[in-house]
This record gives sequence, structure tokens and C-alpha cells, in this order.
Amino acid sequence: MAQHEADYQRVVDPLESTLFLDGSTIEIIRSPRREQPPRYALFDFDGTLSLIREGWPEVMVPMMVEALQATGTKESAEELDKMAGEFVAELTGKQTIYQMIRLVEEIERRGGQAEDPAVYKQRYHDLLMERITSRREALRSGSAEAESMLVPGSIEILDELCRRGVQLYLASGTDEQYVKEEVQLLGLDKYFGTYVYGAQEDYKSFSKAMVIERILRENSVPGDFLLGFGDGFVEIQNVKDAGGIAVGVASNESERNGRPDPWKRDRLIGVGADLVIPDYADWKTLIEFIWGGGERIEVINEQVM
Repeated sequence: MAQHEADYQRVVDPLESTLFLDGSTIEIIRSPRREQPPRYALFDFDGTLSLIREGWPEVMVPMMVEALQATGTKESAEELDKMAGEFVAELTGKQTIYQMIRLVEEIERRGGQAEDPAVYKQRYHDLLMERITSRREALRSGSAEAESMLVPGSIEILDELCRRGVQLYLASGTDEQYVKEEVQLLGLDKYFGTYVYGAQEDYKSFSKAMVIERILRENSVPGDFLLGFGDGFVEIQNVKDAGGIAVGVASNESERNGRPDPWKRDRLIGVGADLVIPDYADWKTLIEFIWGGGERIEVINEQVM
């Protein structure tokens, strides 16, 4: 059954104080309690594992500003950039087509004649590929190491989850054919196998919630056997709705400096993430805690900025 991806809705108020696992960057919003450890783990891709597409808003927003200017609006480029940047950010985590649907609405609101959202999506994709083709080719040729285009600690945590017998799944809002290509370029196909899912031409036929429902149905398990990782609100919300443990990955994609991106962090907390991390550098502590071995908690009475 087709499902639309819901818009962002804050369900947790901003925190005045935070809890961290002792000596780590792992922030505890609520301590997950499970009688049995997770058996299945769902990962988002871009920003959660892959950094190949880092900087994509710098491609999408200017393209949108150009389309909006063509309507003859009297708004300045700066005003349009601010407006487009806000709704692009607000819709981040959903399939790309939803951002293009919103663009069409904004064009028509200004009296313009909009093209189909799929046309704008293709235009954006072509421009993005101009930006990232060199990265993809560097990985393909071996002139760049996959680790340089992964969120730090990605390989280590995937290895550990596999060692513990966890079945891994990947679901992305990026078109499936490109997700599969980039999964292979980064050498992650050995972890996910055929369980790689992405956006379809018929966008209503795919959602991350549908992937989660399939995982639970095909394995005949309740949602509390599920562990989810993501830097967007959709996968966090979907995992929580299913009853799983949700780890928000507030990755700083451009700097990879071990500090969380403040905007991502607040957004992930707001949608109900159980834990928030900047990357997987403290993967061992994180896994031990989720599996019941991490009892040490240090109280820090100020938020990470």
C-alpha cells in the first residue's frame, strides 16, 4: 500500500540539560530498555553513512531561486534564497520529489507556470552530478579511499553489528539506482546485500515506513527488535512509530570534526530520537550501551552547540 511521508512534527521540547555516556559524545535523550537486543538495523544513507553528496543544498537552493525568479516576482535573490533554504531544510529527510513539489507550489503562488516536479528533480540531479562526479570517479578509480567519504566510524559499527548477527537494511530518499551505485563505490554492498531501498519514479510506491513494515512482517518480529540510524527526521520518526530504538546521527558533513551539527541535533531530538551522536567514533560504547553493557552516564548541564 502506498504511503506518503509525513511532514516534520516536533514531539519533544528542546532540552535544557543533556546526558552523555561517560567519556563519549553519545547523548542520551531517553535510555532505551529492551528485554532482547536488536536483531535488525535500518540505516539512512546520505549524511548517515555516505558523504558523497555533501553540499547538495548548495546545488538545490540556487536552482530553485532561479526558477522562482523566472516568475517575475519582485522578491530579491536574497529573500528567495532564504525562503527556499528554509523549506528545503524543513523537508530534508523526505524523498527529493517532495522538495520539488513544494517548489512547484511556490512558483504557482507567484503566478508562474510551473513544470512537473519530476522535471525540476531531474534538473537538480543533473546539476548535483556535475558537483559530485569527481568524487564518484575518485572512488571508482581508487584515487580516493572510501573512508574519506564516509561518516567517521561507519565501517567499524557496521562490522560490529554484523559480528553480533544483526541483519542490516538501508533506505534512502535518493533514487534507488544511484543509492545502489554509491553503496558499491563505498564498499558497503557487502553489509547490506540486496537490502538496499531508494526512491522510485512512482514516489508514492516507496517510503521508509514501508521498508520498516516489510522488515517486521517478513521476519515476524515486533518493532522493539529494530534499531534505526539516521540524520533525517523521517527514519527517526518511522523507527519510533514502529517501537524501535532510534539513533539520531547529527553529522557535520563538511567538517567531520566529531561535533554534532546543531540544527540536525535539535531536529532529531524534536522528532523523538533516543540517542544522538555526531558520528560513530564511539561505536564500541554505543553498541555496549544498547546491548545492555553501558551503564555509565555522566550528567552535563548544558547543551552541545
